[in-house]
Amino acid sequence: MPENLKDFLKRWAITTVGVLAATHIVSGIHYDHWHGLLVATLLLGLLNAFLRPLLLLLSLPLLVLTLGLFTLVINAALLYGVGLLVKTFHVDSFGAAFWGGLVISLISLPLNSLTGAGGARIEVRRGKPPDRNRPPGDDDGPVIDV
Repeated sequence: MPENLKDFLKRWAITTVGVLAATHIVSGIHYDHWHGLLVATLLLGLLNAFLRPLLLLLSLPLLVLTLGLFTLVINAALLYGVGLLVKTFHVDSFGAAFWGGLVISLISLPLNSLTGAGGARIEVRRGKPPDRNRPPGDDDGPVIDV
């Protein structure tokens, strides 16, 4: 399986888990059939990939002014738009979309970090701690930093 397809499917699955959690937590978001949920998350993923960067760029002054909190409004607008476009997926109000977007973000963030999806990486390095009694500049050998 190509690496890009694998990454896409991983992000789609994480988005689906986030939207499914939002449907159970937020009262104004629901779906009729499971395939409606899958279509909605696919469309949300496509909108996040193509439309969201443009919206972020256009709203850059507001993002700076609100210290990035306007991103929540953009996420809510995209989720509300998905509710309008997919007939078997329902978002009752913009307020429900706002809270649903917040839930999706809070679910997706740790899942993306744990799976490495979306460019998020956590790296833990274990090694010998530096010797504090050693004088600075006394290295084990030549090192060339590039």
